[in-house]
Amino acid sequence: MIDYLLQALPLVFSLEVVLAMAIGTAAGVAIGALPGLSTTMGIAVLIPLTFTLQPLVALGLMAGIYNGAMYGGAIPAILLRIPGTPAGIATVFDGYPMAQQGQGIRAMRIALASSAIGGIVSALALILLAPPLAAIALRFGPAEVFWLAVFGLTAIAVLLADNPVKGLLSACFGLILGSVGIDQMTGNERFTFDLLHLTGGLSILVLLTGLYAIPPAFDLAAKAVLVKAEDMPRGVGRDAADEGTPFAWRALIPTWLRASTIGVFIGIVPGAGGNIASLISWNEARRTARDPSRFGKGAPEGVAASECANNADNASALIPALTLGIPGNAVAAVILGGLLVHGMRPGPALFRETAPVTYGFMLAMLITAVMLFFIGWLGARIFIHVLRMPPLLLAPMIVAMSTIGIYAINNSLFDVWLMLGIGAVGYGMEKLRIPLAPAVLAVILGPMAEAELRRSLLISRGDFSFLFSSTISLILVSLIVVLLLTPPIRRRLQRKSAGSAESHSEAT
Repeated sequence: MIDYLLQALPLVFSLEVVLAMAIGTAAGVAIGALPGLSTTMGIAVLIPLTFTLQPLVALGLMAGIYNGAMYGGAIPAILLRIPGTPAGIATVFDGYPMAQQGQGIRAMRIALASSAIGGIVSALALILLAPPLAAIALRFGPAEVFWLAVFGLTAIAVLLADNPVKGLLSACFGLILGSVGIDQMTGNERFTFDLLHLTGGLSILVLLTGLYAIPPAFDLAAKAVLVKAEDMPRGVGRDAADEGTPFAWRALIPTWLRASTIGVFIGIVPGAGGNIASLISWNEARRTARDPSRFGKGAPEGVAASECANNADNASALIPALTLGIPGNAVAAVILGGLLVHGMRPGPALFRETAPVTYGFMLAMLITAVMLFFIGWLGARIFIHVLRMPPLLLAPMIVAMSTIGIYAINNSLFDVWLMLGIGAVGYGMEKLRIPLAPAVLAVILGPMAEAELRRSLLISRGDFSFLFSSTISLILVSLIVVLLLTPPIRRRLQRKSAGSAESHSEAT
């Protein structure tokens, strides 16, 4: 591992990659600061534009946007009580009260320091844990890889959706999209409708851009809410942090340690996400505080806990994504698409065939977390003005950039219309609260699961017991069953507890 890291160092510190990381970090902060935009959308719009770039330059841009946007979401959360990203929900609890008390810049700097620390810890976890996990994954044969793909689909569909049925529905939609094109085993055309453009299958770029870039643009255009200067909270321009009032940063160290651990652990679990990490961390900080009543009223520890945890989720969510092809969150699923676009297939082979670029990407996650601190500290006041950009202007900009990027890949208007059509479907799915991540993951894992299943049956000459012949397969099957049984058991326990509470109230 050390040899690969030494090989990656000169690559990641080349002028083009460093510049890409800096631009990506600054752009990510701006994207996260704009309510309605998301990290996933920012990377989805970026991927088509990086098609002609060197892989590590493109991955450096993605790493910068990833880390930058997660902090950027704290800016509107603190100043406007509007989470810029879903993971910024818990930041609102104490960040906005601090801004109302004239401590907006201080709250933003606490969020910045916490985000940088969480990102650094997460990147170190990625560098230390991913290679050993990839070595273990080398023991996987066709049957094990099939069950692993099914486990990934089940985990994302069940855990990422409020309604598991909707999550499974989204995954089934992705499986259908993933089966379009030429059958890998027989060479027959499937779901192409005699269209030459579909014989090669659906481009992952078209799918990602359609599902993650177009729906937010439609939503922004529909709402067209202008953030005016008079809507900015008072007291942001000058606060105690700028007047030299000392702040006890050491008091936040226990919060950072606890939040980083929570964020890394939750990031590794597929489907959990930074919003869950930040909420759990904020609640844990309140539970362990000497005076829990301060939380929700402007406690700096609340801002630190939320932002540190949701950034500690960043790189750790890539651990199962890079090693096993199972992303920990929606952003990791989009980054998997970016890897595929640049000829890098997630899995154990990623650490052998493209080791310098892979380790360079992991280092980029670490470096951009450090860059975030300096870029965010210098631009704390500048990024406030990003909030003044009207959504009515953002919507056509997003659609225009997406259209140019998709058309430039194959010079094909068919791809553009397909992107817009998929975007309309994605917009409808969001309105019906059907998650998009299971569909994207199914497009990536579906063909792999199908190929490995058929390969297993060819090896065993049609004997289905071959799929259950190894210990790893049995463990994965057990995990899948547990995942499927978790939602109904949870609902039954909730109904039971609600019923007992009602009976107790009637008795009293």
